[in-house]
Amino acid sequence: MPANRTVVSSGSDFESVVGYSRAVRVGPHVAVAGTTGAGPAGDIAAQARDALRRIEIALQQAGAALSDVVRTRIFVTDIARWREVAAVHAAAFGEIRPAATMVEVSALIAPELMVEIEADAYVAAPDTGPKVPSGPGE
Repeated sequence: MPANRTVVSSGSDFESVVGYSRAVRVGPHVAVAGTTGAGPAGDIAAQARDALRRIEIALQQAGAALSDVVRTRIFVTDIARWREVAAVHAAAFGEIRPAATMVEVSALIAPELMVEIEADAYVAAPDTGPKVPSGPGE
């Protein structure tokens, strides 16, 4: 495993069964695996909010934040309910405006799950100020 690779686990049993990490950071890039959320039966918006909460925790553990997200992928089991999920996404990312895709899938890993979200982030290096040449020609 490369020295600059960080893996984040959420403790989900699925991680060891399937062989994946909740998030992986390599350099400035962070990939967060498909994340589902809990909520009352049939409440797709609550599931989306909880999925984004879990994504935010994984990002923080990888040294990133929601504001670093550059792309999301949203999988829903009922595309007719896209507006409910979109409203939750907009509340979390309205000013950030990552590239996003939402598609309908026939099912997720458990029948009660209605939405799963992936996120990719890029953590910019801190601004160290203007570069001052240290010698001629630099």
